[in-house]
Amino acid sequence: MYGWENAQSALGILFVIAVCWGLSEDKKRFPWKLTLGAIAVQAGLVWLLFGFPASQSVLDAINAGVDGLSAATHKGAQFVFGYLAGGPQPYALQDQGALFVFAFEVLPLILVISALSALLWHWKILKWITQAFGFLFEKTMGLGGASALSVAANIFLGMIESQIVIRAYLDKLTRSELFLQMVVGLATVAGSTMVAYAAILKDTPPNAAGHVLVASIISAPAGVMLARIMVPEKPGHGKDFDEGEVELQYDSSIDAIVKGTADGLSVVLNISAVLIVFVALVALANVIMGGFWWDGPITVERILGYVFTPLAWLIGLPWSEARIGGQLLGVKLVLTEFVAFIDLGKIPAGELSERSRMLLTYALCGFANIASVGITVTGFSVLMPNRRTEVMNMVWKSLVAGFLATCLTASIVGLMPPSLFGG
Repeated sequence: MYGWENAQSALGILFVIAVCWGLSEDKKRFPWKLTLGAIAVQAGLVWLLFGFPASQSVLDAINAGVDGLSAATHKGAQFVFGYLAGGPQPYALQDQGALFVFAFEVLPLILVISALSALLWHWKILKWITQAFGFLFEKTMGLGGASALSVAANIFLGMIESQIVIRAYLDKLTRSELFLQMVVGLATVAGSTMVAYAAILKDTPPNAAGHVLVASIISAPAGVMLARIMVPEKPGHGKDFDEGEVELQYDSSIDAIVKGTADGLSVVLNISAVLIVFVALVALANVIMGGFWWDGPITVERILGYVFTPLAWLIGLPWSEARIGGQLLGVKLVLTEFVAFIDLGKIPAGELSERSRMLLTYALCGFANIASVGITVTGFSVLMPNRRTEVMNMVWKSLVAGFLATCLTASIVGLMPPSLFGG
């Protein structure tokens, strides 16, 4: 049954589109067909992945796969780190929850999935899946072949790796296409981090792994839509793509595993460094503001909670829970989605409804945070040094679009009938 919360989500869709149109470089060229097509693709994918009897079996298989990968990764981590990674403890435990150490429980998953993704790409399994999604995006949203393939690759490979897939074409991208690549990269997540998010959330909400996977898939067309609203493509621009120019290649299965592991290590080190620095900076800001008091101590998290409360309400959360949702959105923007997901998993059952947890899972599932701005500039500048200035000029705008894209995704999910998700 539809209710007021579904109407809230509809308002959220209109709000996100209106904000991006207000920031558009050419307000007269609104992409009506692409907008309708992108929303239809998102809604259709949600129906496909949740609305059929076999869907639950698929979601159960995804969750079982995540559990299997987590268990296998723990074996490897415990071999290297011993009791620090949850192995046999040399002392009596008073708090079982204290065994969860982010560096030993979550980050090793990124290494394993990164290597596995590279192997599946070499075996052409992931490549075929990517090309299938690329075909879907090309036909439903009118993207050029290169943009469509890169958008599809973003779902599984991440923002920089997906650009390597079309590296030979990067210098030929129009301004609109380049901006689109940046936005979609910030609106989605890599396959390696998807599994890590699912491991953090576990069963809150139910089918967490399935929701995280669906979130990354359907946020791609949301990113495309908002990117084209903010930086419309000029008529007659955008070029065809020769699939022979795909550059992501491995020499053998062993080469794929080794290089995938090395790429995963780079991601792990980057995540670790970013979390240390940004958590420390926020803690420092909280110390500086410690002398201020308004119904409790003033902190960065509380400020962000108030700022993003209306947005959390618009995506479909009840007003009584919107402040918690707004705080999580702010934490995602400032401290990365990893911290936001950890905080979401820690919230007691009585403080957030199951529906709100589900919607926040979609809203938080994206790389759109301040730290990713630096990653975007660095990665794109290495791949296309001649366009570094252009990337710098658009990167903050792409952060806004990428952040709003995941909120749009949550709103579209919130617009769907609750019965679709077992509600």
